[in-house]
Amino acid sequence: MRTVTITLVLCMLLLATGGCMASSGLLGIGGDSWQEEVLLHDGRKIVADRHVFRGGRHEIGQLPPYKEQSLTFTLPGTRQRVVWEDTFSKELGAANFLPMLLDVYDSAAYLVVKPMGCLSYNKWGRPNPPYVIFRYDGNAWQRILLEELPAEITAPNLILSAPDLAVSKAGTRIMTSEMIQKIISGYKQPEYKTILREPLEQSKLPCTEMIRVDNGWVGIEWFTSQPT
Repeated sequence: MRTVTITLVLCMLLLATGGCMASSGLLGIGGDSWQEEVLLHDGRKIVADRHVFRGGRHEIGQLPPYKEQSLTFTLPGTRQRVVWEDTFSKELGAANFLPMLLDVYDSAAYLVVKPMGCLSYNKWGRPNPPYVIFRYDGNAWQRILLEELPAEITAPNLILSAPDLAVSKAGTRIMTSEMIQKIISGYKQPEYKTILREPLEQSKLPCTEMIRVDNGWVGIEWFTSQPT
């Protein structure tokens, strides 16, 4: 017990400098894995294995951001294991997305994700509604337009907001579709409770417009406010 206490104290002291290599889930740093039962649009269910890894710069008292993540499942009617990965983006200082929907239509898999934070939203072209959509055709994931997402696919079915914390709170590593739908029903924004097909009003978009520059990101208003 004394050894564990000393280790935790040392980790807390080294946390701000990244000097503590924590094990899975310890102090919100490291990797975490779980399974989600995914309810498809036609009533079928598949199991998605999800993994997230937190790391990188963060404010004192806050958890590190998601540094990388993956989602793995078996394509229905086949034995093919499909993997979607979101890796660290240097220009963001974190991963890019938060997955919110996985579905299968005519043997193709579709994944709808939300850009994670303002920088990611601007990096991915400020989509409106705020979705980035990928299709897996049996060989690779490709980004597609919202208009290419089958109309039958309408309902988010993955844990969107801080999924690792939601799983920890649930006290289980296997999240049923009923548990997931209960979590989704608690989201306040309508665009995360159903897939919208029409643009949101500009005032409801998540972030101001930003442009990538050599040393980071600046708001578009910075350019318009400069003397000519």
